[in-house]
Amino acid sequence: MNLPTRKPGWSQKFLCAFRGLRVGSQGQSSFFVPLPVACFVLAAAAQLHVTPIEWCILVLCISSVLAAELFNCGLETIARAITQEHNPHIRDALDISAAAVLVTALGAIVVGGIILGLRFAASMGWLPVLAI
Repeated sequence: MNLPTRKPGWSQKFLCAFRGLRVGSQGQSSFFVPLPVACFVLAAAAQLHVTPIEWCILVLCISSVLAAELFNCGLETIARAITQEHNPHIRDALDISAAAVLVTALGAIVVGGIILGLRFAASMGWLPVLAI
């Protein structure tokens, strides 16, 4: 007799999500670049006194890049679980996932460059003080 399975509660879902964050980020070389860059961006933003809306945009960019890295890591993990042998379909899926990380990171670089670049230029006196 099959008993109905009980859906996990919210606390269990959060525990699973935090476990996924730990598993997805531990020992992953793909986090060696975004995490230090994120720390630098946050420190520069604090030093350059960005506005609250600029903080929101920068944090959204950082979290998007890290989320893309986690999705990529998840896809790599499931691909390894399916097979260790070369499979052109799995290779294509992994390459597409890596491209998604690249697109997200390039977008974040552009946004961060604009926000921090304008703030830096204004602090150096190269631009009028930004009234944003």
